[in-house]
Amino acid sequence: MENIVASASSQIGDVGHENAPRRSPPGTFVIFGGGGDLTRRLLVPAIYNLACAGLLDDHFSIVAVDWTDMSTGQLQQNFHDALKNFVTSRATEAVALREDVWEWMRTRIRYIRGSFEDEATYAQIAKEVGEENCIFYLAVAARFFGAIVDRLGHSGLAHETDGMFRRVIIEKPFGSDLASAVALNARLLKSLRERQIYRIDHYLGKETVQNILALRFSNGFFEPLWNRDNIDHVQITAAETVGVEQRAKFYEGTGAVRDMVPNHVMQLLAMTAMEAPTSFDADAVRDEKTKVLKAIHTVGREDVVRAQYGAGSIRGEPVVGYREEPGVNPNSRTETYVAMKLRIDNWRWAGVPFYVRTGKRLAARKTEIAIHFKSAPYALFRDTPVEKLTPNIMMLHIQPTEGVTMQFSAKIPGPTVHLGGVRMKFDYSEWFREGPSTGYETLIYDCMIGDATLFQRADNIEAGWRVVQPVLEWERDPGFLHFYPAGSEGPKAADDLLARDHRHWLRIGPGHTG
Repeated sequence: MENIVASASSQIGDVGHENAPRRSPPGTFVIFGGGGDLTRRLLVPAIYNLACAGLLDDHFSIVAVDWTDMSTGQLQQNFHDALKNFVTSRATEAVALREDVWEWMRTRIRYIRGSFEDEATYAQIAKEVGEENCIFYLAVAARFFGAIVDRLGHSGLAHETDGMFRRVIIEKPFGSDLASAVALNARLLKSLRERQIYRIDHYLGKETVQNILALRFSNGFFEPLWNRDNIDHVQITAAETVGVEQRAKFYEGTGAVRDMVPNHVMQLLAMTAMEAPTSFDADAVRDEKTKVLKAIHTVGREDVVRAQYGAGSIRGEPVVGYREEPGVNPNSRTETYVAMKLRIDNWRWAGVPFYVRTGKRLAARKTEIAIHFKSAPYALFRDTPVEKLTPNIMMLHIQPTEGVTMQFSAKIPGPTVHLGGVRMKFDYSEWFREGPSTGYETLIYDCMIGDATLFQRADNIEAGWRVVQPVLEWERDPGFLHFYPAGSEGPKAADDLLARDHRHWLRIGPGHTG
């Protein structure tokens, strides 16, 4: 994948050199929920960055659809304010909003006020887009997904002709369990073909996640080691310091398992564990990812820890427990943390446990994949002062910083043999020029050009839900919930999960311990 933002040109049309990525085809980007928070914070800034990079056709336009009573001019002003805030808050150096790019965008923004369930809304959309290429982005609550796609089908807006495409991008959550995900897939396929559906997971827009494939399959010294003969175990962590914030109504019925595991966490696992595809064709990549998820052994209750945060402190500031958050049931049994031990039953990974964990109100914001290699034999050092060998760990940092760290042993200078742990780190921000980005740029651009590699297919979605379905069936058990203080590393039960195997988690807070 090209680094979309880093390739930004100095002029909108300056993409003529032979190595530049191609522009998107002409067409209309229709956003259901166009007046909402997701659109303002992430989608419009991503489109702005694509415009800065010269990747949008001159006949590109945006149609925002929402029920809010406002004019096109008011929407344009809202978008302008959001872009100014985005550029100033995310830039690492003094960067100003490019008003020439904004003016180019402004003239291409239109607003349609209407209900997502009213046929008249779709008649207005059809009048606006005519016979143009269209991408319909469903930036709406999950309960509207099926209804919107039904009406896109009934109105003819989903119909494609030779030379004209119609595609639908669907946000998560895609279902609330296996049965609902299967039902939603079946409903969508009544109006759309699978190739028209782009199920988005914004984690896959992050450079380090995409770089997992490049790291593994383009370097001859990684892939031969990437198997059960050399790897002891893998840890996948997606930790947040934030609590439930203003999302109590959503989170109470969702929890950490549904919110993170079947999508984000399973995608990170699949990218790490998949076999080499025959090519980087979308279906070839997604075939291999699905095979991995289908090979995960049915999880046992003893290999799952559900927990909820209590009162504690984050960066020295006191915070309330989950049950004291506004809008949360004071007797809630919703988990804000989950840890799982997963086993993959195939030739590459048999016997290598994958430990995954995700949670809110933890010691630091951090998403990373840690590959723990098997220890070297100690016999060579038994007559030296060396007490133990530094664990060999490759850490793929996904957020908040993006990069790769290698940990290994080296001799400390001196007349006797003493070993010390050292680290080599590759940081994206040091090697590649980056502007402020949302992580959606690559995903939106790929949908525009018809590349579905980074999007989930129906069988991929269902395979992820199949892994966590047993956990959902146990969650009503009152004994199946632990607690941890906000700002900590998580519940003791999660430490015990690894201690049974004589292993331990890397720290979430500052510093790693091998």
